[in-house]
Amino acid sequence: MTFRSKLPDVGTTIFSVISRRASELDAINLGQGFPDFDIDPLLAQQVFEAMQQGHNQYAPMPGVPALLEAIAAKLSRSYAVSVDPGSEITVTLGATEAIYSAVQALVGPGEEAIVFDPSYDSYDPAVRLAGATCVRIPLEPPAFSYDWDRVRSTVNGRTRLLIVNTPHNPACTCLVGDDLRQLERLVHDFGLYVIADEVYEHMVFDGRAHRSVLSIPALRARAVAVFSFGKTLGATGLRIGYAVAPADLTAEVRKVHQFNTFTIATALQVAVARYLQQRPDVGARLSDFYAGKRDRLIAGLSASGLALRPSAGSFFQLIDYSALSRAGDTVMAERLLEQAGVASIPLSVFYRRPPPMTLLRLCFAKQDQTLDAGAARLQQYLQGMTR
Repeated sequence: MTFRSKLPDVGTTIFSVISRRASELDAINLGQGFPDFDIDPLLAQQVFEAMQQGHNQYAPMPGVPALLEAIAAKLSRSYAVSVDPGSEITVTLGATEAIYSAVQALVGPGEEAIVFDPSYDSYDPAVRLAGATCVRIPLEPPAFSYDWDRVRSTVNGRTRLLIVNTPHNPACTCLVGDDLRQLERLVHDFGLYVIADEVYEHMVFDGRAHRSVLSIPALRARAVAVFSFGKTLGATGLRIGYAVAPADLTAEVRKVHQFNTFTIATALQVAVARYLQQRPDVGARLSDFYAGKRDRLIAGLSASGLALRPSAGSFFQLIDYSALSRAGDTVMAERLLEQAGVASIPLSVFYRRPPPMTLLRLCFAKQDQTLDAGAARLQQYLQGMTR
């Protein structure tokens, strides 16, 4: 019998491939989205102490109660919303598991989920593994704005779910007030559900404020909001995310979660709960911190000939090389990796049907010396292209 793959067109993610090749070529990795600086020593101490104190057996399936309560307090501080820690929050194996479990809970065979390209690469496979159809609507560069009339005309009797991402990876944009109003109308008019990927909630710049779907009652009633301590604490290896939803939706998400990962490392949950008690303002400090990183990278590329539209949110920056070359973005990413010694991510890989692209994504969640060295290599190489 011939084996039939459920995801025949899916291989190793671009992030893993680029990071492996960057290591092989001794390139500076500004591609994959992880910090290269140390975590707060207090967090490491809390993990160590939690394990020493015996928090090494299974945690409750929804999450350690102390962490659930700390998350509820964090959401109250951030968005002035009241969330029941026992029935509306689920701790997950990173945000990716939260998204996967929510998708499996909300859509099934014969139904459709709408995502917006460029879209993070886990959305489409999760929808397809649920037996549903993933309908991808493109956001057109350079503004990557939403065409809500097109969205409305795409919705049909099979449409059940919208997946949105704000701040957006990789477009580096944020949903604004009118976007949320349009989303609210769609949910109301068609009875849709929403998964809101908000993992970069604390990384918004230039006076912007993140608007969570949790802060809009009509959306909150039909939404699963997804967050990540890996992003907020600069510790992506912790793999602690969480999903927030009304009790009825949370119950369905947990049905999947309990047979997916069941529970998350107990000591890590205890450590994060204690850390939040001592650093309750950790999220509030991130916008200024990462805005400084963004500005440092942009300044380092100022004489490169690149067009640089400052990122509105996330810890990524797009670079547009159209004034220097008409090569496709995958070709340019390969050139920069092999010839400039800098790893980037081509934007076209986030589309099902990409338009012609001259955009690459760089990660600025790096040490200053990493950013300076990466920018210097890029600038030297790109200036050579103009001579």
